[in-house]
Amino acid sequence: MCLHTLADALEAGATQGITSNNHLAYMQLALAQAKQSPPKDSNFRVGAVLVDAESNTILTTGYTLELPGNTHAEQVCLIKYAKAHDVPEERVSEVLPTNTVIYTTIEPCAKRLSGKLPCVERILRTRKVDGEGGIRKVYVGMKEPEKFIKEGELKSGRMKLEDAGIECVAVPGLESEIMDVATTGHQ
Repeated sequence: MCLHTLADALEAGATQGITSNNHLAYMQLALAQAKQSPPKDSNFRVGAVLVDAESNTILTTGYTLELPGNTHAEQVCLIKYAKAHDVPEERVSEVLPTNTVIYTTIEPCAKRLSGKLPCVERILRTRKVDGEGGIRKVYVGMKEPEKFIKEGELKSGRMKLEDAGIECVAVPGLESEIMDVATTGHQ
């Protein structure tokens, strides 16, 4: 199989040379996804990579506005993975590997001004009723900037995830580039 682009490699599940503990390399892949997001002043350009941590295999990728309907990167990953396994996104927990992790350039949103289900809630519902499986860890490139939702208005996405037993891990080193990409198109 000949893979011509980073996107082809990601969609094919390639992890060429990425070891399971090379979080910076996975975050760089998420950043590459974010760069594909169209600039818009009402969204951050975010990228995400969904990974089976057990086999170190990329399950899918996503970026803000990749799919119709003002979609966020984490949401896109879950929609695409669910679709590939013939289940609705609401039931993606039935098909996700037991030890799934997600890399996202910006902390998952805890509130959406559009009224749509926040990414934190989407991640939480990947857990099975017994609390097992689903997304077990979230790797974050940077905290959500306060442009749309101000600190103190709600509990942070990270806090909500950690309260539910999902570990959140900061991946340092790309914050400046992530912020530049995320805010391209903002006034």
